[in-house]
Amino acid sequence: MERRKVTYRLYPSKTQATALADLLRHHQQRYNACLEQRIDAWRRAKVSVSYADQCAELTALRRECPDWAVANCSSQQITLRRLNKAFQAFFRRVKAGQTPGFPRFKSLKRFPGDGLPSVRAA
Repeated sequence: MERRKVTYRLYPSKTQATALADLLRHHQQRYNACLEQRIDAWRRAKVSVSYADQCAELTALRRECPDWAVANCSSQQITLRRLNKAFQAFFRRVKAGQTPGFPRFKSLKRFPGDGLPSVRAA
């Protein structure tokens, strides 16, 4: 099966551009908060926080705080998967004896964007 990447060019109005910028900021903050959670859990109690743990916490957070339910749940999970993928790559490089490159906090300028679930054509 062939995979393709599709890029869409958007021409948003000022209101839409503001909403998109807020959405991007939300995903960037979620990524950084989850990275901080993993680092703190390891430093304090030597406990690893998994993707599944953070998804369960996301569900509870979305229920309790409507501000966090602004973005689509699937796109928020993709942001969590992006962080999980960074940690998997880090541990793979450590195991292989390469320069590990620990996952970094992302500024808004260095954050690649939110993830949208792919839609498969029937």
